[in-house]
Amino acid sequence: MTTPNPSAKLHTSYLEISKSAYRQNIKFLQNQIGKNTRISAVIKGNAYGHGIDNIVPIAEETGIRHFSTFSADEAYQALNCIKKDSHIMIMGMLHNVDLEWIIPKGISFFVFEFDRMLAAVKMAKKLGIKAKVHIEVETGFHRTGFEWNEKEFLLDIIHQNSEHIELVGLCTHYAGAESISNYVRIQNQIKRYLEFKDWFNEKGIHFQTYHTACSAACLNYPETVMDMVRIGISQYGFWPSQETYMSKFKQLAPNKINPLKRLISWKSSIMSIKEVEMGSFVGYGNSFMAPRNMRIAMVPVGYSHGFSRMLSNLGKVLINGKMVSVVGTVTMNSITVDITDLQNVHKGDEVVIIGNQKQSVITVASFSESTQQVNYELLTRLPQEIPRKIVS
Repeated sequence: MTTPNPSAKLHTSYLEISKSAYRQNIKFLQNQIGKNTRISAVIKGNAYGHGIDNIVPIAEETGIRHFSTFSADEAYQALNCIKKDSHIMIMGMLHNVDLEWIIPKGISFFVFEFDRMLAAVKMAKKLGIKAKVHIEVETGFHRTGFEWNEKEFLLDIIHQNSEHIELVGLCTHYAGAESISNYVRIQNQIKRYLEFKDWFNEKGIHFQTYHTACSAACLNYPETVMDMVRIGISQYGFWPSQETYMSKFKQLAPNKINPLKRLISWKSSIMSIKEVEMGSFVGYGNSFMAPRNMRIAMVPVGYSHGFSRMLSNLGKVLINGKMVSVVGTVTMNSITVDITDLQNVHKGDEVVIIGNQKQSVITVASFSESTQQVNYELLTRLPQEIPRKIVS
């Protein structure tokens, strides 16, 4: 007896990733920032839940040649996906020992403390290969970055080791550019970054690339758009915040009131159908009692798949193009939905958890608001085990 090969058919749900939506998003973003500014596609958090293995090829087909990861393991995964002459940049975590393979691969990385800077110099000397570094400066985020009072010591290290390090970038990160409440803080950060930049220039230190802007910053603060922008959530079709969208609303064409198109759809199917008499409790406990004779459908998606338990008696899905309600408690592996008012519903019929079905839609935003999560959190918490299908 042979064991069948694993395939999407063996899974209880799957995600669709749209290539055409990605192309449209990149085109819109490139128009916003100008053709002379490079886009670095941020693929941290498994490419915001879309899958690094999926997004890197799609991005390269679209012309993207620069990718930003948070950590060394993500960079390694991206390295194995790249088919073009693309570059990888690590913005966050790496162990100093990782530099032994990172430097020969030509991967650049943020340096925001002296320990990493000295480790990079030491490894570059050992390998006889220059380390490609981005100097991150502290401008008011207060998380990582060289402080203003550390710049002289940093300059000494740069001067003493110019043959071992390549100054690829001078960078910083903004503390909440998606919200107007942070306006003063962001303006102060921009000012401090430019002070760092001018100071280094005065000392004869020049960087190949100046970059500070994320999705929100490049859309809300045009002055932060420099040689490169690090685009995260917006490449996947989501505005960083409602405020960001509203700030652009009047500039959008009437026939394109939302030029960003989400890439992701989440779909499953009906596992079984059952009749329930009025007065019967559905599922665990007594959170839902049938108010009438009902017909319910079981869908094999639960909180282990990212469908939050908070959606018990609250969530919605689409079946036959109609919005239907979750009834009873969301369990580890399944939900129950009310199909009493639907006609011609059968076992195996498609269930849309996020996405379009006929004329109806459930957006990631509406889904995440119901679970009190932000888009970022919901997307990145979708299990990697759920198959991702690339669609045109």
